[in-house]
Amino acid sequence: MIQRFDTGPRMSEMTVHNGVAYLAGQVAENADADIVGQTEQVLAAIDALLARADTDKRNILRAGIFLADMADFAGMNEAWGRWVPQGATPARATVQAQLANPGWKVEIVITAAIP
Repeated sequence: MIQRFDTGPRMSEMTVHNGVAYLAGQVAENADADIVGQTEQVLAAIDALLARADTDKRNILRAGIFLADMADFAGMNEAWGRWVPQGATPARATVQAQLANPGWKVEIVITAAIP
């Protein structure tokens, strides 16, 4: 069985199958925030979605991080470092990408186990 959360015409915010939660790319609601603020917004959205799947950030298997500008890498890592649980850091890749909204500085895609 596949569970879909917040399904729209083009995508779902999260799908769950066989004990794994797959999150769509999460972006900031306030695109006027700086990179630290946008990253904090994205991480809060990830926390909320993971909670809906009865899991949390300690169970993240993989994170894909897309930055509009690699100059924001340090600022994103500042927020990430405060958020990610030490000893439970996931596999992660960070790349530069042109994001759909020019105001967005970061988009994060998560895959997490559901214990």
